[in-house]
Amino acid sequence: MLTKPQGSLGRLEGLSVQLAGIARRCPPPRPARKAVIVFAGDHGVVAQGVSAYPQEVTPQMVLNFLRGGAAINVLARQAGAYVVVVDAGVAVPLAANDGLILGKIAPGTADMSAGPAMTRAEAEAAVALGLRVTQGLIDEGLDLLACGEMGIGNTTPATAIIAAVTGKPPIEVVGPGTGLPPGALAHKAAVVERALALNRPDPADGWDLLAKVGGFEIGAIAGAMLAAAAHAIPVVVDGFIATSAAIIAAALAPGARAYMIAGHRSAEPGHDAALAYLGLTPLLDLGMRLGEGTGAVLAMHLVEAAACLLGEMATFAEAGVSEKAD
Repeated sequence: MLTKPQGSLGRLEGLSVQLAGIARRCPPPRPARKAVIVFAGDHGVVAQGVSAYPQEVTPQMVLNFLRGGAAINVLARQAGAYVVVVDAGVAVPLAANDGLILGKIAPGTADMSAGPAMTRAEAEAAVALGLRVTQGLIDEGLDLLACGEMGIGNTTPATAIIAAVTGKPPIEVVGPGTGLPPGALAHKAAVVERALALNRPDPADGWDLLAKVGGFEIGAIAGAMLAAAAHAIPVVVDGFIATSAAIIAAALAPGARAYMIAGHRSAEPGHDAALAYLGLTPLLDLGMRLGEGTGAVLAMHLVEAAACLLGEMATFAEAGVSEKAD
């Protein structure tokens, strides 16, 4: 009924329909209170030489987030979203700081190539952390969520999760992460293969998958996504690591997929397989692989635009415009 040929706004039309379905009203509300939660955690598997950066970068970047100097801070400000930073499992103690939520499950996961990354109780605590933090934001009026992450080495557990559920060999899913040279990718894939062979995670069991080859920040993101879905709030999914968390969330509650919007296609090679597994099509393809929630926050502009188009465009009758001839 709107003043345009049907389908002429392409993906924005389908997105507007999804938003109306999530909100259970048409037109859907324009998102007014947007947030990105950045969960930070470390990984024991970095001892296997799977990252180009040392583990000290994780707490250093947390401080950068809190000072407002990271890419996610810049893009969130531009999108009108606020940033919440959570310590889900950084390896070193972090001092109380305005804007930092202290939710450390443990000082980093165990080395998943030598045994399970965490216990079942720790996996449950990670998901509960994401639920709790997001519920607090929902109580304050949150209506559009993105989740980011910071954790040196976290593309390795994300690779393991995606390889486990898709059945693809790790060498086809593994990527450079923080910038590994091509020659190091085979080693990283071998570490993932060893972790999967040793732990044998059940791809249909989200708890087992998270505990055996996941990360604390990955579990917390999954919990955040579940909290948003439970309250009919759209979730813009970021890149490779966030999509591995979305896989955990969907394994725990399959209905959560309907609330997910893929913000962008990561340059990480395995991201396409992860998106296909979830049945999601990304809105943007900018060759990005930073994480932090950056791609998801950029896509918030399109989510808001889709809601506005459905809510603010005139119909043919209202505008006095002739409709298509029969």
